[in-house]
Amino acid sequence: MRSRELRLIGTAVILACVPWVVHAQTFGFGRPPTPEEIKGVFPSAAPDGTGLPPGRGTAKDGAAVYAQKCAACHGPNGTGTALHRGLIPLGNAKPVKLEESLVPYATTVWDFINRAMPWTTPGTLTPDEAYAVTAYVLYLNKIVGEADVLDATTLPKVRMPHRDNFIPAQPGWTPGERRRLGNYPARQ
Repeated sequence: MRSRELRLIGTAVILACVPWVVHAQTFGFGRPPTPEEIKGVFPSAAPDGTGLPPGRGTAKDGAAVYAQKCAACHGPNGTGTALHRGLIPLGNAKPVKLEESLVPYATTVWDFINRAMPWTTPGTLTPDEAYAVTAYVLYLNKIVGEADVLDATTLPKVRMPHRDNFIPAQPGWTPGERRRLGNYPARQ
C-alpha cells in the first residue's frame, strides 16, 4: 500500500509540472543575445590586450578621476578609509597573502576597474577614465611612471611584478591529449 501511494504522489507531481514546462515555451518573445550585445554589456580584456576598447589615460589624468570617483572608498592616497581597506598592493617585493595582490597582467587590473568600479555605480567609467585610473593605481604601486600613457597597445606590455609567480595550469597541453601533470584523470 505504501509504495502505491508513493507512485501516485510522484505521478501527480510530474503531471502537475507538465503544464508549466509546456507553457514556458509559448510566450514567443525574447531571443538569445548577439555576440555584439554581449560584448557591449560584458567587455573583457585578455592578457594580450584583445578586447580592450579605444581610449587612453595617464596617472596624472587618473589622479583627478580617482579623487572624484574613487577616493570616497579607497582614501585620498589609496590607503583606505574607516569603511574600506584601501587599494590592494600590486608591486611589493614580498606579496601579501591576498589573491588580489597577485595580479599577473595589467589588463586584469583594467578589467576589474572597468567592470566593478566605482563600487556604488559599477561599469560607469568611460574607457579613458578606466585607463587613467588603472594608470594611477599602477603608478601608486610604482609599476608605471606618472606620464606613461596606457591604452590598448601599451597596457598589455606593462610587466606586473608577480607575473612569473604563476604556474600555468597545463603547460603545453592540447585538448584530446593525456594531461601531463597527473592532477586530472585521463579521459579514455
